[in-house]
Amino acid sequence: MDKIWLKSYPPGVPAEIDPQQFRSLAHLFEDAVARHAELPAFTNMGRTITYRELDSMSRAFAAWLQKEARLKRGDRIALMMPNILQYPVALFGALRAGLIVVNTNPLYTARELEHQLKDSGAKAIVVFEQAAHILEQCLAQTDIEEVVVTGIGDLLGFPKGPIVNFVLRNVRKQVKRYTLPDAHSFDSVLEQGKWVNLEAPKLALDDIAFLQYTGGTTGVSKGAMLTHRNMVANTLQTHAWLQQFCDENQREQQIVIGALPLYHIFALTAIALVWLYEGGHTILITNPRDMPGFVKELKRYPPGMFYGVNTLFNGLLHAPGFDTVDFSKLQASVAGGMALQGAVAERWKAVTGCVLSQGWGLTETSPVATTSPRGADFNNSIGLPVPSTEISIRDDGGNEVAIGGVGELCVRGPQVMAGYWNRPEETSQVMLDGGWLKTGDVGRMDAEGFVYIEDRKKDMILVSGFNVYPNEIEGVIARHPGVLEVAAVSQADEHSGEVVAVFVVKKDPALTAAQVIEFARTDLTGYKVPRHVYFRDELPKTNVGKILRRALRDSVAPRP
Repeated sequence: MDKIWLKSYPPGVPAEIDPQQFRSLAHLFEDAVARHAELPAFTNMGRTITYRELDSMSRAFAAWLQKEARLKRGDRIALMMPNILQYPVALFGALRAGLIVVNTNPLYTARELEHQLKDSGAKAIVVFEQAAHILEQCLAQTDIEEVVVTGIGDLLGFPKGPIVNFVLRNVRKQVKRYTLPDAHSFDSVLEQGKWVNLEAPKLALDDIAFLQYTGGTTGVSKGAMLTHRNMVANTLQTHAWLQQFCDENQREQQIVIGALPLYHIFALTAIALVWLYEGGHTILITNPRDMPGFVKELKRYPPGMFYGVNTLFNGLLHAPGFDTVDFSKLQASVAGGMALQGAVAERWKAVTGCVLSQGWGLTETSPVATTSPRGADFNNSIGLPVPSTEISIRDDGGNEVAIGGVGELCVRGPQVMAGYWNRPEETSQVMLDGGWLKTGDVGRMDAEGFVYIEDRKKDMILVSGFNVYPNEIEGVIARHPGVLEVAAVSQADEHSGEVVAVFVVKKDPALTAAQVIEFARTDLTGYKVPRHVYFRDELPKTNVGKILRRALRDSVAPRP
């Protein structure tokens, strides 16, 4: 397509970036903390660490990993924490020690955790104390040699104030008993590490930085091998795109809302790495589902940059007091992780005065592949390919389709993963000749280079031979004033093979299935109209807030 998207680039955004300007993520980190040393870096529950403190604490953690835990360059370490101050300290400490980080969901079951620890071969783990009992159940079946337990109360040497004490009392009540007799506390590790010299390993851009686990485009959860080059490149690609939103002086100390979990690839790059590089002040939200508490933090720290998923934005728009937050400093709001619904985008702009932009990518692309230019009103587009990135739309035979044609989105760029950890066959299924990645997403590109997602291939509904995309159905029904949330899935049908079924959370208790179907008929052709409507008190979601369509689809599958 001859990079037709470049003609739509905003002024000042380069066509290419150079990841070679840094030797590794550790080099990028050390550059950033030196430039922003005296500025606040992360705040959580009223406690703040500066870039200088982040530097010294992560150095102490890295030294402990080397000298006391005896971990070597390339060893894997799992981080199993929510958004607390210890996460960035452990993250950057592990990278500075030359380790490969395995980000782990603190809500995993023992089975899920065991799979990830065994598959990655992790030798150490930093675990949130509320999840320590889960680790205890599977620890003996893994290669873990060193366990570090941390909790809300371990705020890195800061005196505990009333907010922390209140949270600590309530969290401690929920901590289940566990027995990990050889475990270290996070504070003790930092204390030991600060007396030990760090021997910085010689890292290369092609070294693996993360094993980021994902369902991928097929099969069981597997580790995407994200190299230092991948992550440095995506950080610099996003940095280049940010130039249109605010100049360098404005980016430094921009208030960034860190509500998405940093162990998820979207927040890991877009918040933890990008805004470290920019010198932003990130407000970590440990529990974004506590909407009253979340709104209080937003009032205390008026946001400048806001990242989220559709369900998070929708939840905030329905949270009491959100419309009284000061949005005068809000430069950009970015949605990713799942499709953004038009109704949510419209209301977000009406309440905040800021356009809600949509971006797109996958774990396998580190993750940012496309994003929207500043000021562009929501039009269902996921934006333009970011610098140094190419998008090709291909049919099932691997041939590129014409402009406007629908096919599978394929991506090429320095942010594309090196492959799946220990899974060459699965890697070969998604990696094409020339460095192209098959994403499993169905979409199209218009004449200006803007990309549109129709849906995931695996989520597509086939009604009498016609393709139906759940995103389209959800976008229409979400506009009904009586609907709070909606998800569309396929349901088996003896006449048409599959039909559309929707799961709805009511905003209006009086809403009926007939009203939902009738509303859909006004904007959808006959075969796209839902045949079945199911009401639920809530929809199943990942910890990031992405609706689990598969769980809903399975709930209406015919029993054998």
